[in-house]
Amino acid sequence: MGDIQTEDGSVGGISEVPNPSPEMAKASGTPLETLQHGHVIYMLKCGECHAYQLPKDLFIDEWEDAMPKMITHAGLDKEDEKAVLAYVVAVKGGED
Repeated sequence: MGDIQTEDGSVGGISEVPNPSPEMAKASGTPLETLQHGHVIYMLKCGECHAYQLPKDLFIDEWEDAMPKMITHAGLDKEDEKAVLAYVVAVKGGED
């Protein structure tokens, strides 16, 4: 429980999904509260229908294409979609 299927088929733990931080908010220019909301939605809703995709493993344009369909399917609103996408973009922005 709580494990996440990674791209190579291995199973990762929750530690691979970073919690939003003040540094992440500052670097992304997104309020910490928005990133926290996106993280919560990601953790609670995204894994209900399929294996989690770690934010670091996909390109932003793939997320942007897939998000509207998945958010609608999950019965979430546009604000949830924006928050999840902001969270993913912030995670991706922290990669070097």
